[in-house]
Amino acid sequence: MWNTFTEATVTIVLSIVGLAVVATLVSKNARTGSIIQSAASGLGNDIAVAQSPVTGINVTPNLSYPNSLGMGFGS
Repeated sequence: MWNTFTEATVTIVLSIVGLAVVATLVSKNARTGSIIQSAASGLGNDIAVAQSPVTGINVTPNLSYPNSLGMGFGS
């Protein structure tokens, strides 16, 4: 019973996310490059924060929006 409920919930959530991705990519107002850049920046922040306890490096996540400072990725 629980596995069926979990599977249905995950399927619905992934369907909504997939629809949002397709809608974003095909929209005339889409800024696909900025969205990809933002996702990559977020992934980089996640990896740096996850590694910080192991490496001992103090990490300050980059919270700037891509191209907000001209080049994205906090440049």
